[in-house]
Amino acid sequence: MATSSIRPPPLPGTASSPYAGSLLSADELDRFKNLLLFAQSLVDGFFAGRHRSPHPGSSAEFRDYKDYVAGDSLDRIDWRAYGRTRKLFVRRYEDETDMVAYLLVDTSGSMRFRGSSKAPKFHHAARIAAALAYLMTKQGDKAALGLFADSLKVWRPPGGTRRHLHEMITTLEGVQPGSVTDLPAALRQAAEVARKRGRLVVISDFLTDPVALFDALAQFRHRGFKILLLQVLDPEEIDLPSQRVARYVDLETSEEIEVDAEDVRGVYNKNIRASIDTLAREASALGIEHQQVNTGESYVRALEAYLGFRGLVG
Repeated sequence: MATSSIRPPPLPGTASSPYAGSLLSADELDRFKNLLLFAQSLVDGFFAGRHRSPHPGSSAEFRDYKDYVAGDSLDRIDWRAYGRTRKLFVRRYEDETDMVAYLLVDTSGSMRFRGSSKAPKFHHAARIAAALAYLMTKQGDKAALGLFADSLKVWRPPGGTRRHLHEMITTLEGVQPGSVTDLPAALRQAAEVARKRGRLVVISDFLTDPVALFDALAQFRHRGFKILLLQVLDPEEIDLPSQRVARYVDLETSEEIEVDAEDVRGVYNKNIRASIDTLAREASALGIEHQQVNTGESYVRALEAYLGFRGLVG
């Protein structure tokens, strides 16, 4: 696949954007307006509550210096060098230089699902992605963003500047979830454009064939990527509500079916839990990390999963 076929979208709402228009309500759009503020508040509040720094530790081997820029940790400034040169330099270490973190976010139709939650799954996924993009940038990692459904729809190459962070979050704000899912195909496309080894974080409901999924992830594993799967689900997808006749609509194909929910509830609940367990078990066997994140829960669980994955917490 040629890289040129994957282009950053225009600003949200323009006619040529792949996510022009919106299926979100006015209230949901209001929630997206301050996505950067949400990400900053969540990440900074998370670390303030634990009296920790979001910057990586300095136990690794020293590598070199870089010029100080606004936002760099003051703890990393070499004051002796400043005394000699009257210039600010920041120490860099072997394990943190040129690190690339790739965020892949599911924008397929199934991410529009909402049960009793106030917002669809994509709203939760987008907030997690925004918080992780902010955290990655603050840690000095270069972050890339990919949006996928039946293919890789949007690709923003790695960058580590504040402007790049704003561009990623603006991209997330403009998304209209839709289309069918082909996660394995999207991963194969992402592998072609993610040229530098790094950390891969996939945010999705993972309603896909696990065999095809792990086959597609193999090309990242063989290149030495570390992989984290954040599985975003609505509580009603895990425990089907108790009711009589109900109409179910496939959000990707628009197919409808009417059933007596009590007849299928037990089998459905058993199957969905087995599916989640299989995903987690197969991921663990391959050295891939998996974390289930429900829309009814705090966003902190996703942050903790990433920090453990990043090696910043025990």
